[in-house]
Amino acid sequence: MTDHGGDPGELLAHDGVSEVWRTGRTVRRPCRPFTATVQAFLRHLSSQGIDFVPEPLGYDDQGREVLSFVEGDIPTDPLPDAVWDEGVLVALAGLIRRLHNAAAGWLPPADATWGSIPGQQHVAVPALFDRPELVAHQDYCPGNVVFRSGLPAAVIDFDLARPTTRVADCVNAMYWWVPLLDPADRRPAAWDLDAGHRLRVFADAYGMSAAQRAEVVPVACQRARNSGVTMAAAAAADPTFNRWWTGGLRERTARSERWITGHADDLAAALA
Repeated sequence: MTDHGGDPGELLAHDGVSEVWRTGRTVRRPCRPFTATVQAFLRHLSSQGIDFVPEPLGYDDQGREVLSFVEGDIPTDPLPDAVWDEGVLVALAGLIRRLHNAAAGWLPPADATWGSIPGQQHVAVPALFDRPELVAHQDYCPGNVVFRSGLPAAVIDFDLARPTTRVADCVNAMYWWVPLLDPADRRPAAWDLDAGHRLRVFADAYGMSAAQRAEVVPVACQRARNSGVTMAAAAAADPTFNRWWTGGLRERTARSERWITGHADDLAAALA
């Protein structure tokens, strides 16, 4: 694999199936069925002045998609204590609000194809909403949030972007960054965090309406119930997901569902 005069570039990620390479100020990734749709979405965001997501740059002579490289730091396990500062929640909520505002009104192409986790097409779970409002990222795990000067400054990896609602997309971010996990599965610095307070901090920074705040906890509970089904299906369909599932994700997912549903009333009260 060569590029730029024989320079192979830097291997950024390799999950056993595909490779992600950095070459100069670009990132090269294998094309998937949803690549063209994601690139169209990213072009729209760019046209709306969003400069904190990768810029789509077409394809290279090896048939890979080309994206601009986003400078910054990506937190990795074990997550540093500083990621639990409230300022991180405020900054991330602000980025997501800007993404949502830019995405509102975008009509996906008629042949749009959306990414999903393996096995998801083989299971049925209750929907999180009646009808979508916009296309949004839907995967704000730490590996997809780029930090600069200690705060979220960019979002990458739109592979799971798809039609959703503002609240459902925010709940994905809340799951990771409040976090909506049983304390037994949090990093030590996050053991004693007040999840209800942090939900309110995020909602305030986003500018959620009263109606949106009322939706957060029901959506979070349903998402937690759905996760056990979809992740089990992914584990059955994909070796990488199976390794995560059998390596502790199964138990962590079940604990998260019990914790969120068991604290639903307190969380809702804090938001209201």
